[in-house]
Amino acid sequence: MNRSTAGAGRRGFLKWFLPATGLAVAPRAHGQVTARVAAPIAPDSLPCYARAQVHRSLKQSSHDTTGGNRDFWPIKAGATQELFNQRGPGVITHIWFTISAQSPTHLKELVLRAYWDSNSRPSVETPVGDFFGLNLGDYVVYESQYLACSPGRSLNCYFAMPFRQSARMTVTNEGSRDVGAFYSNIDFLTLDSLPAEALYFHAQYRQAVPNAPVRDAEGRAMPNPEGKQNYVYCETHGRGHLMGVTLGVVQNSEGWMGEGDDMIFVDDESRPVIIGTGSEDYFLGSWNFGGREGARAFSHRQYGAPLIQSPERTGGRYCCYRFHGDNPVTFTRYMKHTLEHGHANDRGDNWYSVGYWYQDQPYTDFPPLPPVAERIPNVKLPG
Repeated sequence: MNRSTAGAGRRGFLKWFLPATGLAVAPRAHGQVTARVAAPIAPDSLPCYARAQVHRSLKQSSHDTTGGNRDFWPIKAGATQELFNQRGPGVITHIWFTISAQSPTHLKELVLRAYWDSNSRPSVETPVGDFFGLNLGDYVVYESQYLACSPGRSLNCYFAMPFRQSARMTVTNEGSRDVGAFYSNIDFLTLDSLPAEALYFHAQYRQAVPNAPVRDAEGRAMPNPEGKQNYVYCETHGRGHLMGVTLGVVQNSEGWMGEGDDMIFVDDESRPVIIGTGSEDYFLGSWNFGGREGARAFSHRQYGAPLIQSPERTGGRYCCYRFHGDNPVTFTRYMKHTLEHGHANDRGDNWYSVGYWYQDQPYTDFPPLPPVAERIPNVKLPG
């Protein structure tokens, strides 16, 4: 490269680079450039990670405290392992687990619970697999904005979980076989105080095994404008906003398992305020996710169906997720998120789900967690 070409390239780079750093480029004689101070950078143009931080970054993990390499906890059948315990204001920012267990259904048998501000009842209570979007107990590699499963069976969560006084997280082995190794890394930060608008994270597990189909005397679906027999993802009283759901489905009969409308009740327990157009539409797919022959798994930042097996057949399996990070559904007194199981609730498939939301108080009025044997997905044939 000759000097003139090199000089032009350098000038071009500086003309691009210096304004981006808050400096302007002024020409000088003989092709030289100089920098002069320009107007201050607009506050909104500087990303948060380039600003001075006031928190302290920390981690609690399953590391070997003796300095060895046994960086895991064994968890015997029936035992509970504490994963996290921290006092003072802070925010859990990331959770990573990987598990070596004897039982092939350990993702449904291990139960994750989180307690905020010394509450005796959890604000997070869900099988480990369901919490990470693996609602049918099988590992599936996928990535979303908040949850992911990576190669090597590693589970990741990026939901922020603030706490003002304390936070405690446990996992309980409700199965009949030991877990040989439970690896855990929980990243968090501490602060002098949290802003007043900081809300508490919640995750609630529900299931219907099976859903009860609703039909008239001739076996036809009936109108359902009020959503009275809908499947319920989560229900709460207070102020906050809904962040989304994960759902696992096992088909108990032939045909498309969807066509159910999403219906969200907001500050009114009698009628839904938000009504959608169908199950696959709610999960931001379309046309039965491709139908019996053309369905393909997909996963994106805010929505996906990372598991689709034997679609539209008895025994067919789906795992889906939908997050509302672009537009969290706000409520001031009450929220119930529901979905029809089939058009107007005319199907009787098995559903397993988790609802995720934030709320101004550590709400803990959850329905009882079903026994472990009832959480294992199986086809329920009529009769």
